[in-house]
Amino acid sequence: MSDFTARNAMLDILLRVEKDKGFSHLLIDHQLRSGKVNVKDEALLTEVVYGTLQRKYTLDYYLERFVDAKKKIAPWVRMLLRMSVYQMVFLDRIPDHAIIHEAVEIAKEHGHKGTASFVNGVLRNVQRKGVADPSEITDQAKRLSVMTSHPMWLVKRWISFYGYETTEAMCQANLQHKNQSIRIQPLRINREEAMKQLQEQQFDIRPSKFSAQGIIIDKGNILKSNLFKEGMVTVQDQTSMLAAEMLDPETGMQILDACSAPGGKTTHIAEKMKNKGKIHAYDLHRKKVKLVEQKAAELNLTIIEAKPGDARNLREEHEDETFDRILIDAPCSGLGVIRGKPEIKYDKQEEDVERLAQIQLDIIRSVAPLLKKGGKLLYSTCTVDMKENEDTVKQFLEGSPAYELDPDFRANLPEEIRDAQPSGRYGLQIFPQTFGTDGFFLTRMIRKK
Repeated sequence: MSDFTARNAMLDILLRVEKDKGFSHLLIDHQLRSGKVNVKDEALLTEVVYGTLQRKYTLDYYLERFVDAKKKIAPWVRMLLRMSVYQMVFLDRIPDHAIIHEAVEIAKEHGHKGTASFVNGVLRNVQRKGVADPSEITDQAKRLSVMTSHPMWLVKRWISFYGYETTEAMCQANLQHKNQSIRIQPLRINREEAMKQLQEQQFDIRPSKFSAQGIIIDKGNILKSNLFKEGMVTVQDQTSMLAAEMLDPETGMQILDACSAPGGKTTHIAEKMKNKGKIHAYDLHRKKVKLVEQKAAELNLTIIEAKPGDARNLREEHEDETFDRILIDAPCSGLGVIRGKPEIKYDKQEEDVERLAQIQLDIIRSVAPLLKKGGKLLYSTCTVDMKENEDTVKQFLEGSPAYELDPDFRANLPEEIRDAQPSGRYGLQIFPQTFGTDGFFLTRMIRKK
């Protein structure tokens, strides 16, 4: 694939994310797996797609002084300008004249002579005059919103929860590259052997502190490794691994995973149970249930029974006090995984968060009676929103005297995380800036009576 074709692929992915609400990481992965992308272009494609999405508001701020606000621009032209300006401002390896030339060629191909002339004029002006400095914006929240490309409502909301300093650190962290992490399947391979094989294949790796099964990949594409293809390892963020660690499952237990897709946590629990016992895994969508079944099959785990089902109606499927452990990895706003899925911050609205918080509370209240006395219930989300996390747990406990916050919920955490992470009253809130991972919330409750 030529550099020109690679840039066409970048534009196509960016438009599919914006217009069709596609997921950037899946579209990039699909493009790289297709074999059409030259290996030397893979890193550039990934960088430009993620970078353009991560800094969309900043790029629009730069373009404001070069494009008349009244001028109607086709979405593909605006996206072409964004990705070109991103390369001109944030990347050093490609000369401006080459970026402008490629953009003009794409404009000719997709549009007409006038479009190409417009794109050429805007980009040459950017090259000649430079871009505005958003640090000169006087309003603190607006400045942070533009500089880190986060919606104003989100910046203000986080400031109200955590203060400006933590919010700024979180917004900046969401612009940084996140290392991929994987989890070994310990019934098939140990971590030392997996690391040895990866190092022999020229991967740069290190062990994760979050889980004895975790490995962080600093360099290398794990999807192309034999270990991944043979089901010896699976991709999972480090914070996500904490769910199975904190759930504290034991061999032979009856376990409920109420919102299980795509199955990363479900299969981790099965591994910790040494594939002995039973996990009832549910998800609202039949299509997603297939993902859980597929992941279990890839990892050769047989104790998972995956079914479609609304977590709020599971008492119709099971008797009360059936399960030793319950995991509720609740549907959430996903605001903790922005660095890996930057489009999330543009797609969510404040009312979405409020609506999800109510669904989360409904799920806990509906599922909790299925827990045995003395059993443990783990609630987790991949968001950093206090309403979805601390407040949801607080509301549940205040209205459910049979349950209490487990005073030892941190006991199963690795020492570095337990000691380094300040927790809220009702759980462990991990921010993306704390360990360079996804933002995540976890807490554990016990049924007393």
